Amino acid sequence: MKLPELKIGTKIASVPIVQGGMAIRLSTARLAAAVANEGGIGLIAISGMPEEEIRYEIRLARSLTKGIIGVNIMVAARNFANAVRTAMDEGIDLVVAGAGFSRDIFGLGRESGTPVVPIVSSVKLAKISERLGATAIVVEGKEAGGHLGTSTSVRDLIPDIRAAVKIPVIAAGGVLTGQDIVDLIKMGANGVQMGSRFAASEESNAAPALKEYYLKSKPDDVVVIHSPVGLPGRAVRTPFSARVLEGPVPPKSCDNCLKACKHNFCIIKSLIRAQQGDVETGLVFTGEYLPRINKILSVHEIFQQLKIEAEAAE
Repeated sequence: MKLPELKIGTKIASVPIVQGGMAIRLSTARLAAAVANEGGIGLIAISGMPEEEIRYEIRLARSLTKGIIGVNIMVAARNFANAVRTAMDEGIDLVVAGAGFSRDIFGLGRESGTPVVPIVSSVKLAKISERLGATAIVVEGKEAGGHLGTSTSVRDLIPDIRAAVKIPVIAAGGVLTGQDIVDLIKMGANGVQMGSRFAASEESNAAPALKEYYLKSKPDDVVVIHSPVGLPGRAVRTPFSARVLEGPVPPKSCDNCLKACKHNFCIIKSLIRAQQGDVETGLVFTGEYLPRINKILSVHEIFQQLKIEAEAAE
Protein backbone atom coordinates (compact mmCIF):
# COMPACT_ATOMS: atom_id res chain seq x y z
CA MET A 1 0.00 0.00 0.00
CA LYS A 2 1.13 3.49 -0.79
CA LEU A 3 0.69 5.36 2.47
CA PRO A 4 -1.95 8.12 2.32
CA GLU A 5 -1.60 11.71 3.50
CA LEU A 6 -2.74 12.71 6.98
CA LYS A 7 -4.69 15.96 7.27
CA ILE A 8 -5.12 17.67 10.64
CA GLY A 9 -6.92 20.98 10.22
CA THR A 10 -5.12 22.85 7.46
CA LYS A 11 -1.88 20.90 7.92
CA ILE A 12 -1.19 17.98 5.60
CA ALA A 13 1.52 15.41 6.37
CA SER A 14 2.63 13.55 3.24
CA VAL A 15 3.30 10.47 5.39
CA PRO A 16 0.64 9.54 8.01
CA ILE A 17 3.07 9.13 10.87
CA VAL A 18 3.09 11.18 14.06
CA GLN A 19 6.19 10.84 16.22
CA GLY A 20 5.12 10.29 19.81
CA GLY A 21 5.93 12.99 22.34
CA MET A 22 8.31 11.33 24.77
CA ALA A 23 9.25 13.09 27.98
CA ILE A 24 11.27 14.18 29.73
CA ARG A 25 13.39 15.72 26.92
CA LEU A 26 13.54 12.51 24.89
CA SER A 27 11.76 14.05 21.91
CA THR A 28 13.11 17.54 21.45
CA ALA A 29 13.65 19.81 18.45
CA ARG A 30 16.20 17.65 16.64
CA LEU A 31 14.02 14.53 16.58
CA ALA A 32 10.79 16.40 15.83
CA ALA A 33 12.40 18.28 12.95
CA ALA A 34 13.91 15.11 11.49
CA VAL A 35 10.47 13.47 11.44
CA ALA A 36 8.88 16.58 9.92
CA ASN A 37 11.54 16.66 7.22
CA GLU A 38 10.51 13.13 6.20
CA GLY A 39 6.91 14.22 5.74
CA GLY A 40 5.60 13.09 9.13
CA ILE A 41 4.53 15.15 12.15
CA GLY A 42 7.21 15.78 14.76
CA LEU A 43 6.31 16.41 18.39
CA ILE A 44 8.35 18.15 21.06
CA ALA A 45 7.53 16.80 24.53
CA ILE A 46 7.17 19.89 26.72
CA SER A 47 6.10 18.33 30.04
CA GLY A 48 8.49 19.51 32.73
CA MET A 49 10.00 22.25 30.55
CA PRO A 50 10.06 25.88 31.73
CA GLU A 51 8.61 28.51 29.41
CA GLU A 52 12.00 29.67 28.11
CA GLU A 53 12.98 26.13 27.14
CA ILE A 54 9.67 25.53 25.36
CA ARG A 55 10.20 28.66 23.27
CA TYR A 56 13.81 27.66 22.53
CA GLU A 57 12.91 24.15 21.40
CA ILE A 58 10.07 25.30 19.15
CA ARG A 59 12.23 28.00 17.55
CA LEU A 60 15.09 25.55 17.07
CA ALA A 61 12.78 23.04 15.40
CA ARG A 62 11.45 25.78 13.12
CA SER A 63 15.00 26.58 12.07
CA LEU A 64 15.59 22.93 11.15
CA THR A 65 12.42 22.19 9.15
CA LYS A 66 9.56 23.66 7.16
CA GLY A 67 7.47 20.61 8.07
CA ILE A 68 4.77 20.12 10.71
CA ILE A 69 5.87 20.59 14.34
CA GLY A 70 3.60 20.03 17.32
CA VAL A 71 3.97 19.63 21.06
CA ASN A 72 2.91 16.90 23.46
CA ILE A 73 2.11 17.56 27.10
CA MET A 74 0.72 15.71 30.11
CA VAL A 75 -2.61 17.13 31.27
CA ALA A 76 -1.51 16.08 34.77
CA ALA A 77 1.40 18.57 34.74
CA ARG A 78 0.88 21.57 37.01
CA ASN A 79 2.28 23.92 34.35
CA PHE A 80 -0.10 22.47 31.73
CA ALA A 81 -2.07 25.63 30.88
CA ASN A 82 0.96 27.96 30.84
CA ALA A 83 2.99 25.51 28.76
CA VAL A 84 0.16 25.13 26.23
CA ARG A 85 -0.28 28.92 26.00
CA THR A 86 3.47 29.36 25.48
CA ALA A 87 3.51 26.81 22.64
CA MET A 88 0.47 28.39 21.04
CA ASP A 89 2.04 31.85 21.33
CA GLU A 90 5.00 30.46 19.39
CA GLY A 91 2.65 29.41 16.60
CA ILE A 92 2.96 25.66 17.11
CA ASP A 93 1.09 23.62 14.48
CA LEU A 94 -0.84 21.41 16.91
CA VAL A 95 -1.03 20.36 20.56
CA VAL A 96 -1.33 16.71 21.60
CA ALA A 97 -2.43 16.20 25.22
CA GLY A 98 -2.44 12.98 27.23
CA ALA A 99 -2.10 11.56 30.76
CA GLY A 100 -5.50 12.96 31.65
CA PHE A 101 -8.23 14.86 29.84
CA SER A 102 -8.65 18.64 29.72
CA ARG A 103 -11.76 20.49 28.59
CA ASP A 104 -10.03 23.86 29.00
CA ILE A 105 -7.50 23.18 26.26
CA PHE A 106 -10.19 23.36 23.58
CA GLY A 107 -10.94 26.97 24.52
CA LEU A 108 -7.23 27.80 24.27
CA GLY A 109 -7.14 26.16 20.86
CA ARG A 110 -10.11 28.17 19.62
CA GLU A 111 -8.58 31.43 20.86
CA SER A 112 -5.31 30.87 19.03
CA GLY A 113 -6.59 28.84 16.09
CA THR A 114 -4.36 25.92 17.09
CA PRO A 115 -5.55 22.35 16.41
CA VAL A 116 -6.02 20.37 19.62
CA VAL A 117 -5.48 16.60 19.51
CA PRO A 118 -6.35 14.76 22.75
CA ILE A 119 -5.18 11.22 23.47
CA VAL A 120 -8.18 9.00 24.22
CA SER A 121 -8.82 5.31 24.82
CA SER A 122 -12.61 5.00 24.65
CA VAL A 123 -15.58 5.75 22.40
CA LYS A 124 -16.99 8.01 25.12
CA LEU A 125 -13.93 10.28 25.27
CA ALA A 126 -13.61 10.25 21.50
CA LYS A 127 -17.17 11.59 21.16
CA ILE A 128 -16.64 14.18 23.91
CA SER A 129 -13.43 15.32 22.22
CA GLU A 130 -15.16 15.80 18.88
CA ARG A 131 -18.04 17.68 20.53
CA LEU A 132 -15.65 20.01 22.36
CA GLY A 133 -13.77 20.86 19.17
CA ALA A 134 -10.89 18.42 18.77
CA THR A 135 -9.35 18.63 15.30
CA ALA A 136 -8.25 14.98 15.51
CA ILE A 137 -7.75 12.34 18.20
CA VAL A 138 -4.97 9.93 19.05
CA VAL A 139 -6.48 6.58 20.03
CA GLU A 140 -4.03 4.83 22.33
CA GLY A 141 -4.24 1.13 23.11
CA LYS A 142 -2.71 -1.00 25.84
CA GLU A 143 0.44 -1.59 23.78
CA ALA A 144 1.60 2.01 24.20
CA GLY A 145 4.44 3.19 26.39
CA GLY A 146 4.11 5.63 29.26
CA HIS A 147 0.74 6.38 30.83
CA LEU A 148 -2.07 4.03 29.85
CA GLY A 149 -5.79 4.71 29.77
CA THR A 150 -6.98 1.23 28.83
CA SER A 151 -6.27 -2.49 28.94
CA THR A 152 -7.70 -2.92 25.42
CA SER A 153 -5.60 -3.35 22.29
CA VAL A 154 -5.56 -0.45 19.84
CA ARG A 155 -6.68 -2.89 17.15
CA ASP A 156 -9.87 -3.51 19.10
CA LEU A 157 -10.44 0.19 19.82
CA ILE A 158 -10.06 1.62 16.31
CA PRO A 159 -13.13 0.15 14.53
CA ASP A 160 -15.67 1.32 17.15
CA ILE A 161 -14.10 4.76 17.56
CA ARG A 162 -13.84 5.22 13.79
CA ALA A 163 -17.55 4.52 13.54
CA ALA A 164 -18.33 6.99 16.35
CA VAL A 165 -16.53 10.14 15.13
CA LYS A 166 -15.90 11.99 11.88
CA ILE A 167 -12.59 13.69 12.78
CA PRO A 168 -9.24 12.07 11.89
CA VAL A 169 -8.26 9.11 14.06
CA ILE A 170 -4.59 8.40 14.76
CA ALA A 171 -3.80 4.93 16.13
CA ALA A 172 -1.11 4.57 18.80
CA GLY A 173 0.39 1.63 20.63
CA GLY A 174 2.51 -1.21 19.31
CA VAL A 175 3.17 0.34 15.88
CA LEU A 176 6.63 -0.67 14.70
CA THR A 177 6.39 -1.79 11.07
CA GLY A 178 4.90 -0.77 7.76
CA GLN A 179 2.56 -3.76 8.02
CA ASP A 180 1.29 -2.40 11.36
CA ILE A 181 0.54 0.95 9.71
CA VAL A 182 -1.31 -0.67 6.80
CA ASP A 183 -3.32 -2.90 9.15
CA LEU A 184 -4.49 0.06 11.25
CA ILE A 185 -5.34 2.21 8.23
CA LYS A 186 -7.43 -0.64 6.83
CA MET A 187 -9.24 -0.76 10.20
CA GLY A 188 -10.20 2.90 9.80
CA ALA A 189 -7.29 4.90 11.21
CA ASN A 190 -6.16 7.95 9.23
CA GLY A 191 -2.62 7.66 10.55
CA VAL A 192 -0.48 6.28 13.35
CA GLN A 193 1.60 7.58 16.22
CA MET A 194 4.92 5.88 16.92
CA GLY A 195 6.99 6.35 20.05
CA SER A 196 9.39 3.51 20.84
CA ARG A 197 10.79 3.26 17.30
CA PHE A 198 11.76 6.94 17.41
CA ALA A 199 13.04 6.76 20.99
CA ALA A 200 15.55 4.28 19.60
CA SER A 201 16.69 6.57 16.78
CA GLU A 202 19.90 8.48 16.21
CA GLU A 203 18.09 11.81 16.57
CA SER A 204 16.40 10.87 19.85
CA ASN A 205 17.68 12.96 22.75
CA ALA A 206 18.15 9.85 24.90
CA ALA A 207 21.66 9.40 26.25
CA PRO A 208 23.74 6.65 24.57
CA ALA A 209 23.48 4.50 27.71
CA LEU A 210 19.68 4.64 27.52
CA LYS A 211 19.62 3.72 23.84
CA GLU A 212 21.89 0.76 24.58
CA TYR A 213 19.49 -0.26 27.34
CA TYR A 214 16.60 -0.25 24.85
CA LEU A 215 18.41 -2.75 22.64
CA LYS A 216 19.15 -5.08 25.58
CA SER A 217 15.54 -5.31 26.74
CA LYS A 218 13.69 -8.63 26.59
CA PRO A 219 9.90 -9.21 26.56
CA ASP A 220 9.96 -10.11 30.26
CA ASP A 221 11.63 -6.77 31.01
CA VAL A 222 8.52 -4.76 30.07
CA VAL A 223 6.41 -4.04 33.17
CA VAL A 224 3.47 -1.87 34.23
CA ILE A 225 3.97 0.39 37.25
CA HIS A 226 1.63 2.72 39.12
CA SER A 227 2.52 6.32 38.27
CA PRO A 228 2.20 9.24 40.70
CA VAL A 229 -0.10 10.73 38.04
CA GLY A 230 -2.71 8.18 39.08
CA LEU A 231 -2.50 6.00 35.96
CA PRO A 232 -0.67 2.77 35.15
CA GLY A 233 2.48 3.26 33.11
CA ARG A 234 4.39 0.84 30.89
CA ALA A 235 8.13 0.83 31.49
CA VAL A 236 11.29 -1.24 31.17
CA ARG A 237 12.33 -3.12 34.30
CA THR A 238 15.26 -1.22 35.79
CA PRO A 239 16.54 -1.40 39.37
CA PHE A 240 14.39 1.68 40.06
CA SER A 241 11.16 0.41 38.47
CA ALA A 242 11.67 -2.90 40.27
CA ARG A 243 11.70 -0.99 43.57
CA VAL A 244 8.56 0.92 42.54
CA LEU A 245 6.81 -2.38 41.81
CA GLU A 246 7.57 -3.50 45.36
CA GLY A 247 6.26 -0.33 47.02
CA PRO A 248 6.61 3.46 47.30
CA VAL A 249 9.95 5.18 46.74
CA PRO A 250 9.03 8.57 48.23
CA PRO A 251 11.01 11.56 46.90
CA LYS A 252 13.34 13.34 49.34
CA SER A 253 12.08 16.67 48.02
CA CYS A 254 9.02 17.69 45.98
CA ASP A 255 8.97 20.20 43.12
CA ASN A 256 5.15 20.23 43.07
CA CYS A 257 5.20 19.40 39.34
CA LEU A 258 1.82 17.63 39.16
CA LYS A 259 -1.69 18.92 39.80
CA ALA A 260 -2.32 15.82 41.91
CA CYS A 261 0.44 13.43 42.93
CA LYS A 262 0.38 10.04 44.67
CA HIS A 263 3.95 10.70 45.95
CA ASN A 264 4.94 7.06 45.52
CA PHE A 265 7.96 8.37 43.59
CA CYS A 266 8.93 11.49 41.62
CA ILE A 267 8.07 10.86 38.00
CA ILE A 268 9.71 14.00 36.59
CA LYS A 269 13.07 13.41 38.28
CA SER A 270 13.09 9.69 37.52
CA LEU A 271 12.37 10.28 33.82
CA ILE A 272 15.09 12.96 33.65
CA ARG A 273 17.61 10.56 35.20
CA ALA A 274 16.80 7.95 32.55
CA GLN A 275 17.04 10.45 29.69
CA GLN A 276 20.49 11.42 30.94
CA GLY A 277 21.60 7.78 30.89
CA ASP A 278 21.11 6.77 34.52
CA VAL A 279 19.30 3.47 33.98
CA GLU A 280 19.93 2.38 37.56
CA THR A 281 17.79 5.04 39.27
CA GLY A 282 15.81 6.27 36.25
CA LEU A 283 12.37 5.36 34.94
CA VAL A 284 12.42 4.11 31.34
CA PHE A 285 8.96 4.37 29.78
CA THR A 286 8.45 2.13 26.74
CA GLY A 287 5.91 0.52 24.46
CA GLU A 288 5.04 -3.16 24.82
CA TYR A 289 7.06 -4.18 21.76
CA LEU A 290 10.33 -2.33 22.42
CA PRO A 291 12.22 -5.66 22.64
CA ARG A 292 11.53 -6.17 18.91
CA ILE A 293 13.80 -3.22 18.09
CA ASN A 294 17.36 -4.43 17.59
CA LYS A 295 19.11 -1.48 15.98
CA ILE A 296 19.40 2.28 16.41
CA LEU A 297 18.54 3.85 13.05
CA SER A 298 18.37 7.40 11.75
CA VAL A 299 14.90 8.89 11.26
CA HIS A 300 15.48 8.82 7.49
CA GLU A 301 16.30 5.10 7.61
CA ILE A 302 13.21 4.42 9.74
CA PHE A 303 10.93 6.17 7.25
CA GLN A 304 12.53 4.42 4.29
CA GLN A 305 12.10 1.06 5.96
CA LEU A 306 8.46 1.76 6.90
CA LYS A 307 7.59 2.83 3.37
CA ILE A 308 9.18 -0.30 1.86
CA GLU A 309 7.34 -2.52 4.35
CA ALA A 310 4.04 -0.71 3.68
CA GLU A 311 4.45 -1.12 -0.10
CA ALA A 312 4.96 -4.86 0.41
CA ALA A 313 2.13 -5.22 2.91
CA GLU A 314 -1.02 -7.10 1.97
